[in-house]
Amino acid sequence: MTTPEASLPAPTTARAVVVAVAWSLLFYLVGFLLSVLFASGIGLFFATADNLVSFLSQPGLAAILVQAIATLSGFGLMTWAIGLKGNRLTLEDLRWRVAQPRLAGAGVGLVVGAVAAGLALLLAFGAGGARFAPDSGSFGDYLGRVSLTVLALAPAAFGEELMFRGVPLVLLARPLGRRGALVLTSVLFAMAHARNPDVGTLALINIGVAGLFLGAMFYLPGGIWTSFGAHLAWNATLAAADAPVSGLGLAIPWINYSPGGPDWLTGAGFGPEGGLVATVALLLGLFWSGKRTTREGT
Repeated sequence: MTTPEASLPAPTTARAVVVAVAWSLLFYLVGFLLSVLFASGIGLFFATADNLVSFLSQPGLAAILVQAIATLSGFGLMTWAIGLKGNRLTLEDLRWRVAQPRLAGAGVGLVVGAVAAGLALLLAFGAGGARFAPDSGSFGDYLGRVSLTVLALAPAAFGEELMFRGVPLVLLARPLGRRGALVLTSVLFAMAHARNPDVGTLALINIGVAGLFLGAMFYLPGGIWTSFGAHLAWNATLAAADAPVSGLGLAIPWINYSPGGPDWLTGAGFGPEGGLVATVALLLGLFWSGKRTTREGT
């Protein structure tokens, strides 16, 4: 005897793919437009209309926070409108509500993300000759700046998780399966960083691999809270070492990070994410998380 679930056809038709892609494109298009509008409005509290674009494009904490709040607002609205209302996705579908407690799930992500980023830095020091040099400021200045940096990076990381491990990933996984959806959204994740300072081909490949890694973390029992934790810990660990994060230098006092070389190994001005050291670390993180993901359909 077959169960009712077993008798249902799998949604793998061309029409299902087209519908999922169309919804995803609408999610990105409107979410991006809303984010630009919100960033422009919020940014006027920090800059004049004449230098607004310059303010938003600089790698300062204020600009990062403004863009993060704008991204959360824009894509949060799209998550509600297109995900919850338009496609009747549930919080379980979006992996906001999962079996593992949220703090525990985020904790797993924080540990794994920090270990992966720490490994990339260790490889840069051991194989590429990266070094720390003294910088101006005290250790107290360092702790204060790192704390503020983490507070700015947290909403930025969650905003990107909404964009790339949110509604589009869930919708595309239905007709394409998880692997197909992860590959597609990871390509988009890399493309979103294509205009970052000092970006190169290997950097974009690494960010694509990071998308696969974070997607696998999304399918751990902690859901989006785990992928968010891993995303934040990766960025925060690099920032705490004064290394550029995706090409953005965040001016940490007390220490000065020198990447060493060659550039293809250590990433040079883009930071470890631009070099082979990050490729190794991210692939190991992907292997670890991929072995522990929940089964398809849960």
